[in-house]
Amino acid sequence: MNISTDMFPDQKRLAMWREVYGRGIAHVDIEQLGDAPFHADVTFNLLPNVAIASGARSPAHYRVTRELLKDNSDIIAVSILRSGEASATQFGQELIGGVGSASVLSGADPSVSTLTTDGSFITLALSRPAIAELAPDFEAAFGRPIPADDPALRLLIKYLDAVLAADELDHPEVARSVSAHILDLVALALGARGERAEAALGGAKAARLKALKSDVMSMLGNGELSSELIAGRHGISSRYVRKLFEQEGISFTSFVLGERLTRVRRMLRDSRYAHLTIAQLAHACGFNDISYFNRAFRRHFGATPTDVRGHAGDEAAATPSQP
Repeated sequence: MNISTDMFPDQKRLAMWREVYGRGIAHVDIEQLGDAPFHADVTFNLLPNVAIASGARSPAHYRVTRELLKDNSDIIAVSILRSGEASATQFGQELIGGVGSASVLSGADPSVSTLTTDGSFITLALSRPAIAELAPDFEAAFGRPIPADDPALRLLIKYLDAVLAADELDHPEVARSVSAHILDLVALALGARGERAEAALGGAKAARLKALKSDVMSMLGNGELSSELIAGRHGISSRYVRKLFEQEGISFTSFVLGERLTRVRRMLRDSRYAHLTIAQLAHACGFNDISYFNRAFRRHFGATPTDVRGHAGDEAAATPSQP
């Protein structure tokens, strides 16, 4: 679900945002800062035990008052500042340490979150019982920020970026898996230790692998794509990248090759790319050596690229035109 101030008439924008978003969804009181036109845009994803709100807003105070606590008491909120300048206070403590850091807020107690400039954010509303099961001492995180260099928080952000850019969250099985990974990573960031941390690490590894795969898919056309390049982008060693793929039963190189070949085959079957030569398609998908590409394609699919393109053309010709 997405809600934006663009949905409202200009003269009623702030009043309607306060009512629809503030009172109806987030259960907060909103006070604009400054005289510039107010704007906000927030997208929500509701998963089992986890609600994700991501978006951008102009400067304002967002206050959780005693009156509104009854609606938030069974959650904790982890709010991550992605850009801009902000502050958050609860229990008299300052909870934001700058861009990339996160504040941990109790839904059972008053708090104030403020964007002092235009900014963007991701906020997670998490089930208290679900977090308590993984990190029984989670309340120790109240009143202090999670720093931007915390490894679990950094991985959580990369994972959220990957899943929010995809379209799979509508599927119940995927939603449950994503929710479990998010809870695992939050538990680690909140200080889970011992057996619970070991259990959470399984979910953390799965989350990291998903983030790595998402990054690989976005870079398939880069002829220099390598485990070293991906590792550098994620702040880990190339050896660990390869290990994560191998634990799933496939090497990093095999994964990249398979995805590149699949993308070329999909493009060969797509009439939108009919004006491009096979060599151009291969190059666009990261193949620098056309001879190697042809051999790999035939070995993988049991047909040549020319065969696949010709078969796609025959199917198109046999399809009756629509009146």
